[in-house]
Amino acid sequence: MRTTSSNRRTRLARALAHALCAAGIAIHAPTVAARAADAPPADETPEKRADPLGRETPRDAVYGYIVAGRDGDFERAAEYLDLSRVPEADRATVGPRVAHQLKVVLDRKLWIDWERVDDTPAGRADDGLPARRERLGTLQTDRGAVDVLLARVPGADGEPIWKFASATVGNVPALYEEFGYGLIGELLPGFMFEVQFLDAELWQWFGLLLAIGGAYLASVLAAAVAFRLARPLVTRTRSDLDDVLLRGMIGPLRLVFGVSFFFLLTLPLTLSVGAQKTLAGVEQALVVVAVAWFVVRMIDVFGERAERVLLEQGRRTARGLIPIGRRLVKIVVWLLAVLAVLQNVGFEVTGLIAGLGIGGLAVALAAQKTLENVFGALTLAADEPVAIGDFCRFGDQIGTVEEIGLRSTKVRTLARTLVSVPNSEFASLHLENFAKRDQMWLKAMIGVRYETTPDQLRFLLVGLRRMLIGHPRIAPEPVRARFVEFGAYSLDIEVFCYVETEDWNEFVAIREDVFLRIMDIVEQSGTGFAFPSQTIYRGDDTGLDDEASRAAEAQVQAWREQSALPFPDFPEAEQARLDDTLAYPPEGSATRSGA
Repeated sequence: MRTTSSNRRTRLARALAHALCAAGIAIHAPTVAARAADAPPADETPEKRADPLGRETPRDAVYGYIVAGRDGDFERAAEYLDLSRVPEADRATVGPRVAHQLKVVLDRKLWIDWERVDDTPAGRADDGLPARRERLGTLQTDRGAVDVLLARVPGADGEPIWKFASATVGNVPALYEEFGYGLIGELLPGFMFEVQFLDAELWQWFGLLLAIGGAYLASVLAAAVAFRLARPLVTRTRSDLDDVLLRGMIGPLRLVFGVSFFFLLTLPLTLSVGAQKTLAGVEQALVVVAVAWFVVRMIDVFGERAERVLLEQGRRTARGLIPIGRRLVKIVVWLLAVLAVLQNVGFEVTGLIAGLGIGGLAVALAAQKTLENVFGALTLAADEPVAIGDFCRFGDQIGTVEEIGLRSTKVRTLARTLVSVPNSEFASLHLENFAKRDQMWLKAMIGVRYETTPDQLRFLLVGLRRMLIGHPRIAPEPVRARFVEFGAYSLDIEVFCYVETEDWNEFVAIREDVFLRIMDIVEQSGTGFAFPSQTIYRGDDTGLDDEASRAAEAQVQAWREQSALPFPDFPEAEQARLDDTLAYPPEGSATRSGA
């Protein structure tokens, strides 16, 4: 009956240890714990094990000892120690004490890798140790390295079982003196060490709470001191960027200070290896959060500054995309921070990253058109051929840009309809931005009647040039009013100039004024505008001038006889003689030199 009760307590303790192992907080022994939890009760097993405590293999022996220690049953834990060097009369008192001390040492200084603990009765033969010996681990002490060994020794019935070696048992008091509770163990009551939860004793939990409070107060004080020391330095500079950066880093800096002080305050607690690993992962995760927090704040600072600069430059389209870009970058930063936190607390994120990569590729393929439009929006923002409010021509349509979004650009046409063009298409069109003009081009072709005399035409040209030069809204250069062509039914004059305005409504008003002045000048010249017509003259035809015709023919015959006919070109000597023999500007011109 006593054996059955002991077996049940063993199974209960093993089940508790298995739960702690599965939580990733206590020991890392999923294989052994699962096997112990799934095993049928000892009194229901068809063939009972040779050793009631299950010490046939090194792994079972270590596992049984740890379960007994976590259960607080150090009398049973002492059964896993080779006490052959201890006098038999003292074993009842020395055994439990040494078992407890060994548990404290192992908890604080040795992380057991269960995959490396042999699970065969004979033990590992390739570890360089004598037969019937297994190394559980090595402790680094002030006196040097000390191996924690297991030995295969005869049991009570003569069958070989595994226990902690007598040499290791002999080293336990010295190890406990170096790694044990020390003065804390003498001052605190016993129940503070007996009550355990999540691989930490009760006094350590109180210490952790005090460390959290102390680290918080110390971090607030340290951050305030750092801010006061840095404040005079940043106020001396002309830029306000360093002031904004200093304010933005106070929160993250306080968190880093808090983690650092917490680490220092937990050193005297002598936490177990498992608890130390857990706290180290949490501390590293908090540092990652602090860095991500600082980066996110800097993204906001530089994003707001970029918006202000773009607004001053009038780049409204690019400014409108800054908030979206800020949100996307912050999401990426926090996503990377979450992955780093998961990695630090013990999760394997390689598979998650691979899954995200595959999922991202699938999303990219599915949203190819959407991504093209997004990149089109970025192109429009970076190059900014048009901005919101600009009047432009796109393709064969014209209108005013009302919105440039991530997917499409919306343009209000002259017919007051709203056209939405995908950004990928809009960015590839030939865009003519009328709003970017610094001046507006005025060009007109004036046709006057063929009855206009040369002097009338000269008068008209002078009047037009005077009007263009004198107009206050016409740019001084270039200004042209030139007789350019003999048209089918008119003498054509080209008017070419630029109006100094960027507003279309003002331009059409100025153009109207110029055209009305042109009409006045044409009327003053005594001629009129030509229009498609055909004029028939009735009168006696005097025919050709016979005398002039005979003179022209005689001159050509003379050239021919003298071999001086200037066809196809003039001889070089004749060209040199004729060069610069005409007067230009013509006689009477105000610009003729020497006039």
